[in-house]
Amino acid sequence: MSIELLKDLHLLTRDGQLNADARRKLKQIRHFMGLLTPALDDALARHPAPRIVDCAAGKSYLGFLLYELVLGPAGRGELLCIEARPALTAGGADRAARFAHERLRFLTGHISEVVTAGHPALLEGGVQVVTALHACDTATDDALAFAIQRGAEHIAVVPCCQAEVARQLDDVGPRDDLDRALIDHPLHRRELGSHLTNVIRALCLEAHGYRTTVTELVGWEHSLKNELILGRRIQRTNPVARNKLDALLARWRVSPTLVQRLGLGAPPPSVTESR
Repeated sequence: MSIELLKDLHLLTRDGQLNADARRKLKQIRHFMGLLTPALDDALARHPAPRIVDCAAGKSYLGFLLYELVLGPAGRGELLCIEARPALTAGGADRAARFAHERLRFLTGHISEVVTAGHPALLEGGVQVVTALHACDTATDDALAFAIQRGAEHIAVVPCCQAEVARQLDDVGPRDDLDRALIDHPLHRRELGSHLTNVIRALCLEAHGYRTTVTELVGWEHSLKNELILGRRIQRTNPVARNKLDALLARWRVSPTLVQRLGLGAPPPSVTESR
């Protein structure tokens, strides 16, 4: 990789050294890319100009490394980075221009807004790979919904903080006393809500025909937000997974953003509903 680019991204110090924080970030991103390699190889093998969309891109560490290590050497393909903060997309676009990354583009806005607005860059052709690395809370759901609705062939997300389902469990939660015992304490409710969120996400992918793998990204000493969800589309639908999803949603009486975006399950629980 370009040493100057790594310095520009502040992944290397001015004298070309790695500090502890940059080492941690770089290790996570490189390991993520290693696990993503089969999807990227498949997209390049099957499409003359594959499109990768990185959702909630932040400072676009992942985007620039993907371009440097994969799309740049391949000489084809396009990478779109979606980020809500204008300063970050402007900075990314400027950096891409300075380092001659001609097929790396930046779109400003929340994921659902960019998609709903029908940004021209997302209307031209299909999407082969969708990624989201530490997209916060429901931003991961927006990324997954976008990927499923656009029929992305490969999906890879590493969720970040997840508070939505924990709030729904607190507002309504299960009717069964034994299930309620699992969420009586706020710490348990937060942990179960986070776990339940990712179980629902995996089942949503499976219900839409994706072969799904859930694994650890890197060692827990590097990050507590460490769950990697990978999906490869192999069929149109999976009724067995859909039935499991419906039963799980009914049992726990939750309706996270991904379920709502896809029009699945029951409406969001009401805070006024009796427990």
